[in-house]
Amino acid sequence: MQEKKRMNHVSSDGETEIYYVSPVGYLRREDGRTIIDVLPAFTPALKELENFSHVQVFWWFDQFDDDGHRQTTRFEDMPFDAPVLGVFASRAPMRPNPIGLTTARIVRVNQEAGEVEVADMDAFDGTPILDLKGYLPHCDRVRNVRVPDWASHWPEWLPENGLGLED
Repeated sequence: MQEKKRMNHVSSDGETEIYYVSPVGYLRREDGRTIIDVLPAFTPALKELENFSHVQVFWWFDQFDDDGHRQTTRFEDMPFDAPVLGVFASRAPMRPNPIGLTTARIVRVNQEAGEVEVADMDAFDGTPILDLKGYLPHCDRVRNVRVPDWASHWPEWLPENGLGLED
C-alpha cells in the first residue's frame, strides 16, 4: 500500500478537513544524476512525456512535514535580503501543506523502467513525488511578470541545468 501524506483544510465554518495524497514516485540521486522513479502503477502515465523538454514536478517537503513547520505563516529572517515574508510570498519548505513545485529540464524518459531523469531539482534524495505535468508555455508562462524589489535581481530565466540543492 502506498504511503499517504496528510493535507489539512480548514473549511469556511472553521472545521478541519483532512485530505490524503499518495506519491506517484520518489526522487533518486545517483552518480551525479537526478532521477524520478515512478511507481509501477503509474508508469503508463509517462506515455508521451519524452516529447516535452521540461516537466513540472510536484513534490512533498517530507523533511518539513511536522506540526511545527506546518504552523509557520511568516518568516522573520530569510537567508537573503528581504522583509518579513508571509509563507505564501515565499518558496520556503515550511508551509501549511508542504508541497514543492519545480520546473525541470527532462534529460530522458524510460517508460519501461519507470524513470524520468531531469537536469536537477531542489529536492532531496528519497523525496516523495506527488505529480508530474508536461510544461506547456501557453499555460505555464506569463508575459508581464511583477516581483518584489527584494527578488528583482534574481535570474530572469530558469538555469538550463535546473535548480539544485545549495551546499
